[in-house]
Amino acid sequence: MNKLSIYASTPGRICLYGEHQDYLGLPVIASAISCRIYLTGERIDQPIVRLRLPDIGGQEQINLTDLPLTYRHDRDYFRSAINVLHRAGFQFSQGIDGEVSGQIPINAGTSSSSALLVTWLNVLSQLADNPQMLLPKRLAELAYMAEVLEFGEPGGMMDHYSTALGGIIYLESKPFIRLKTYRAALGTFVLGDSGEPKDTIGILGRVKHGMLRIVKQLTVLNPAFSLHTTNIDEVKKYRNFLTKDDYILLKGTLSNRDILQEALALIQSSDQSVAPLNDIRLGQLLTAHHANLRDAQRISTPKIDRMLDAALTAGALGGKINGSGGGGCMFAYAPDNAEHVAEAIEREGGRAYIVNVDEGTTQLQQPAPVRASGSRLSTK
Repeated sequence: MNKLSIYASTPGRICLYGEHQDYLGLPVIASAISCRIYLTGERIDQPIVRLRLPDIGGQEQINLTDLPLTYRHDRDYFRSAINVLHRAGFQFSQGIDGEVSGQIPINAGTSSSSALLVTWLNVLSQLADNPQMLLPKRLAELAYMAEVLEFGEPGGMMDHYSTALGGIIYLESKPFIRLKTYRAALGTFVLGDSGEPKDTIGILGRVKHGMLRIVKQLTVLNPAFSLHTTNIDEVKKYRNFLTKDDYILLKGTLSNRDILQEALALIQSSDQSVAPLNDIRLGQLLTAHHANLRDAQRISTPKIDRMLDAALTAGALGGKINGSGGGGCMFAYAPDNAEHVAEAIEREGGRAYIVNVDEGTTQLQQPAPVRASGSRLSTK
């Protein structure tokens, strides 16, 4: 038997601009970051999968003799990836022995689950009986199927595209997928994990369904109303038709839409070498975005606000909460003084990671050592 071994790695991601926008059909800008998942896999004779998970003190064992597999629990991603590939024509008569490790904060809004799935699919697709080298875009699509569609979860494709393709992505999901990648010269970020559990379902229920209800209400009043095209100044005329909270939520959503477009112009100019990246303005836009997420969407927490304030006081150019909110991570843009910013975040009780924009999913010739997981983990 061919003792084929595969070593794959995939980054986490931060959402630069566009939190709580994608499910409304509005675009997002995200970046892969240099906190990564690593997965080593070797083909074995027995038709079983054995995966060691040392970071969480666990293991996974899967019998491959009877496909498709039955799920053992919610979000059973190791099995869902196998099922998705099996439906796509991949065969697994032999097994896999492997190990998963990583640096991405878990359940903290940095796409650890999407990165894990992209990495696992990268390994699985090449240890199958009929191996294929899948392009990153295809890995993203399969990961979306395995994570979101397979379990009927809410969510878009930002996490999967961002982790698979790497760099900076701009994504529109409606009326059809429009994806662009950029290599603008962004500097260093400091990711701060608050350690607070996220209330993703509760926040989506309030913010998502609240905005969908507002849009429906306003399109009845005015069929020409559109989140894509209506000027933010025009919404004043709807003030008397909405509750105070709904009006604030609407204005915050449109403000974040406009912030993203200004940031996109900066990134495009840098990517095309038209102008050097305006780091100061980029940071200001991050902070303005967070102000809306804090005050209109109400997804921040007192601890995350303190971590952001401390980062700005320490010299960060801007920052915001990351992910759906209610806990999890924030990040600060600190191209010149990341260590000082990391120290400030840690003084407020966060765990700091110094990160940069990183490449997408890769295969390695040998296992990459995972750096020691001290609080201020530099992943440059």
